[in-house]
Amino acid sequence: MKYFLLLITLFTGISYASAQGMGGAAAPSVTGRISGTILDSLTSKPVDYATVSLGRAGSVKTTNGALTDEKGAFKIENIAAGSYRITIAFLGYQTKILDSVKTTPGKPDLNLGRILLAPNLKMLNEVVITGTTPIIENKIDKLVYNAEQDIAIAGGNATDVLRKVPLLSVDFEGNVSLRGSQNVRVLINGKPSGSMANNMADALKAIPADQIKNVEVITSPSAKYDAEGTSGIINIITKKNNLAGISGSVNGGVGTRQNSGNLNLNAKTGRLAVTANGGGFYSWPQTSTISFKRTNADASQIISQNGESQTDRLAANGSIGADYDFNSFNSISTNLRLNGFSNGADGSNLNQNIFNGNAVNFTRLSDNSMHMNGIDWSSDFLHKFKKKDQQISVAYQFTNSIQKNDYTTDFSNTVIDEYGNNDADNTENTIQVDYTHPFKKVTFETGVKGILRDIVSDNQTRNFNSETNVFSPISSRTYVYDYNQDVYSAYATFGFTLAKKYGIRAGARYEGTEIKGDARSVGAAASPFTSSYYNLVPSFVVSRTFKNFSTVKLSYNQRLQRPSLFYLNPFLNSADIYNQSQGNPSLKPELSHNVEFNYSMFVKTSVLNASVYYRRTNDIIESFVLPISVTDPSTGLTATGSRTTFRNVGNNNSVGFNFFGQINPVKPLTLRGNFNVFTYDINTNNTVVVSNTNSNTQLIYNAFLMASYVFPKGLTFETFLITNSPRRTSQGKNPSFNMWNLGLKKEIMKKKGSIGLTVIDPFNENKNFRSNIAGADFTQTSNFSVPFRSFGTSFSYRFGKLTMQAPRKKRGVTNDDLKQGEQNTGNQ
Repeated sequence: MKYFLLLITLFTGISYASAQGMGGAAAPSVTGRISGTILDSLTSKPVDYATVSLGRAGSVKTTNGALTDEKGAFKIENIAAGSYRITIAFLGYQTKILDSVKTTPGKPDLNLGRILLAPNLKMLNEVVITGTTPIIENKIDKLVYNAEQDIAIAGGNATDVLRKVPLLSVDFEGNVSLRGSQNVRVLINGKPSGSMANNMADALKAIPADQIKNVEVITSPSAKYDAEGTSGIINIITKKNNLAGISGSVNGGVGTRQNSGNLNLNAKTGRLAVTANGGGFYSWPQTSTISFKRTNADASQIISQNGESQTDRLAANGSIGADYDFNSFNSISTNLRLNGFSNGADGSNLNQNIFNGNAVNFTRLSDNSMHMNGIDWSSDFLHKFKKKDQQISVAYQFTNSIQKNDYTTDFSNTVIDEYGNNDADNTENTIQVDYTHPFKKVTFETGVKGILRDIVSDNQTRNFNSETNVFSPISSRTYVYDYNQDVYSAYATFGFTLAKKYGIRAGARYEGTEIKGDARSVGAAASPFTSSYYNLVPSFVVSRTFKNFSTVKLSYNQRLQRPSLFYLNPFLNSADIYNQSQGNPSLKPELSHNVEFNYSMFVKTSVLNASVYYRRTNDIIESFVLPISVTDPSTGLTATGSRTTFRNVGNNNSVGFNFFGQINPVKPLTLRGNFNVFTYDINTNNTVVVSNTNSNTQLIYNAFLMASYVFPKGLTFETFLITNSPRRTSQGKNPSFNMWNLGLKKEIMKKKGSIGLTVIDPFNENKNFRSNIAGADFTQTSNFSVPFRSFGTSFSYRFGKLTMQAPRKKRGVTNDDLKQGEQNTGNQ
């Protein structure tokens, strides 16, 4: 660690010194900004996209300028003290000139306030200017889904939002896939969250949909990003208003399945901006039915279960952040985020087993609960040089999450036979330095990073001794397990444009990983081990732009997928002795090669995006069911049960095609659709034996269709349909998923508020999720039936007075480097 800190210190000093030399003269001692808000003189409405030009007083030459945003606000940076001439122009309005605008060293920042622009009466009846942010934006390095423009997500959570994002699919448990792969990294505002390392599906449910501004999907990350995430990166951007004054919003929803609420507050004055938000959701208790059957190859043993369980969920999260600009060149940012999630499941199962022709029946009662609490704190410093786009940043992040899993099981219906609990503590410290230098036609980026992870899993399991009438620890399952993972990395990228049509970005990243795992008690089931591996991962993308905003893009990159806490935790959950689950701390990382050819086109309001891609993943990690010997609680005989764990099952080759399109056949109507189809072709390693039915190439698909219609007076209707085929694994297939939603939204209170109605699957009270798994000597089927049809209402209101906008560059730590957890994959 000390060598890494020394490396960062030297790197920072060298980068800063070289930047000073390469950038020319030092920056002026005092610089500031000129800002204001342009309004229509007749309606007092903002004038967006107006041109604001700045030059020296008495001269018509322009030296700087800006465009107004959707609030009519503008800001011109890096202004030395002096007198200036400002010209404001926009089609359909009379040009306005302010010829004596002064700033001084004592007051370098000047806010001109509200500036009224008079319409040109000759053109007033001829020109109509409208502009809104599109729901989907396709950029050179990512696809952006602007959730705040979508009316049908009110009252839901982040899982509901991700279901509507092109290229993504979400199954019934909330597991997110990017083009069919669950090996995806999810970031919040460009930063990781410790809660995601425990169970991503649950963590996403804790984020209210009304808090999300947009979602970025990055399928070909550059070397600047961590090499983790074999299929790509999902970055969830939350709402943040950098407008002068105090503003906020309140959102809430009530439904037959779940309830949610969220509050956002924003305050900005001068160079200081503060934001805070809090929210959560609660799902009403619901009763689900479960059926399970496991048969040996020779049918000598049949394990059959039928039962029900009652579950409920509660989630909450909150954050507070502050940004301060010391001047135009130096700024600091800090953010603190808290989150919590809990769920419980009380169940009763009737076991009807057959052992060598003899029937054995008994009832099992179980109680499972999970509680997760996390904290993420980050702070970063950004220094901009005099040369445009030249900058250096230093960021630090501390992340801690604690997840508690508890279960009890009772076969006699009188005394608890076994109980177990696990406290898993995941702590991360990250430091990162990034430097950007623009040359004449090339932009160079480089940086170093260190991530120190410490995971402690405290396992305690006890069973009842009928002879002594006391609970005794099970020594092999009562221990504390320490897992340490340190990742050190450095990267360099180059980006440039040729002939104004070709964009090229290339780079490489080197990552070294050191792992150590050991149990603190003697005789523990989890064996100690150490491992180190080093990877050089290149990335390359070239794009060609044509007329009519059409673009073709070819990209290649390598990606890693290190297993997160969810996969590594060695805690054995045996609430059901015939269906146990346990993590695997000995998992190796995945390594993938990704090639993509993409075409996109924008014609007026129509959007088309199509991709053909190939992905080869080595040492792919999947849930895997293993046969184990157990003692039947009713007869005392030895029987065969199953344990779901995770393994590196082999190599997978996948070829896929993705299509996304959006059209407006008539002005009020918008139609959108996304279709993704790909192959699953697993070549298992020598340690994995699968049935012949799972060794062939499989075809998997997911699709999304949406239609929305805008009626007069602020009324909007939307409906969408999602369908996902069963997800294949080396042992079989996990459940398919489909959902139909209808939504209605009405703007009220002069468009500051809205009310909405949402209906989910109106014709399906319950939904069945079936899975089939086959091993070398067994077959296993299960069905999980849950209440699904729901009705809900939502309300939102925006308040506060805003005067100007100051967009800020995102920065900070981005630990996009861990395989996220599936939820109960492979289990009933």
